[in-house]
Amino acid sequence: MIKPEKTINGTKWIETIQINAEERATLEDQYGIDEDIIEYVTDNDESTNYVYDINEDDQLFIFLAPYALDKDALRYITQPFGMLLHKGVLFTFNQSDIPEVNTALYSALDNPEVKSVDAFILETLFTVVDSFIPISRAITKKRNYLDKMLNRKTKNSDLVSLSYLQQTLTFLSSAVQINLSELDRLPKTHFGVGADQDKIDLFEDVHIEGEQVQRMFEIETQVVDRIDHTFNSLANNNLNDTMKFLTIWSLTLAVPTIITGFYGMNVKLPLAGMPYAWMLTLGISVASIVAMLIMLKVWRKM
Repeated sequence: MIKPEKTINGTKWIETIQINAEERATLEDQYGIDEDIIEYVTDNDESTNYVYDINEDDQLFIFLAPYALDKDALRYITQPFGMLLHKGVLFTFNQSDIPEVNTALYSALDNPEVKSVDAFILETLFTVVDSFIPISRAITKKRNYLDKMLNRKTKNSDLVSLSYLQQTLTFLSSAVQINLSELDRLPKTHFGVGADQDKIDLFEDVHIEGEQVQRMFEIETQVVDRIDHTFNSLANNNLNDTMKFLTIWSLTLAVPTIITGFYGMNVKLPLAGMPYAWMLTLGISVASIVAMLIMLKVWRKM
């Protein structure tokens, strides 16, 4: 979808969301955007990048934003969105229709302090970076809940939820780090050349916010990984205890089976002719079991 043209202090802004083949052709024919650039900026597998075409004087920005697969389960991945400055016109590409990107764009548009396209771009990036924070806080809340529940009773559903948190943290922390690396590079590119103080301040604001978000996800990732490691260790210990218990019981039950098996054979055996031979075999079984348990205790197997 190509939305109607809007202006940012005199500069045209053309917003696109999930464009189809016909709309791609419109962008090529009507606005002269190269087909390769459209393919590049709408590719859902692209990573964060900044490209400056010295011949066309075009600037292309690609950043990663959080994309919810299941908000209730806190299952997130990241998807790219693009901004293109082409012949004095700003084009934005939100091929995955990411709500956080739409919010960031219109937040920047409504900001009275945004007085240039460059400021619009930086304010949009700031809001997108900031959109990771509520997800991090939701992960922290969910992690605390799972930690409490797993301490009471380990359930498969809680372990699956913990696994989802780890997957989400992997995707988001990686995206935050990649975005921050590009924000480090951006002031040194053509976009940052000749920046005035206001633009420098915006660069710093976006960078500081990116660092804060990165620290939040690093800490959260470490905590979740430690919780997972702890419960894996507990599960292994519980399994070992169970296996030890079953082994001891199997040995205990094997002793009388062996002894009574001998006396169940139709051959002459010592003491078999005594009136109370069955009590003797029972006594031998009990004594053997007690002796075995004492030996296991002495050998620290119990």
